[in-house]
Amino acid sequence: MEGDGSSAGVAASAALAYFADTFFEDRTAFPIAREALQREIGDAALVDAAGVLAIYDAVVKIADATGIPLEEAKAEMSADFREDLGINDYPSAEGRI
Repeated sequence: MEGDGSSAGVAASAALAYFADTFFEDRTAFPIAREALQREIGDAALVDAAGVLAIYDAVVKIADATGIPLEEAKAEMSADFREDLGINDYPSAEGRI
């Protein structure tokens, strides 16, 4: 899996990446990813991983919905991939929110 965090030395990185990817990109595969992660890291760590995933999802939505502007330094650092990911098409990116 490309970009699975393994180069950072994160334990269960491939399973964690699959868990997050399926949550955001393929909800039909999410139960499979969740069960695989649970087998690999256990119940308590799964709860922690789910909490991190949920708060990330919520914070991003809150920031986008309220129109919090992206800091100039972050805008410059992310300019090359925001277009590729379609982030520049979000209403808040154009100040429409």
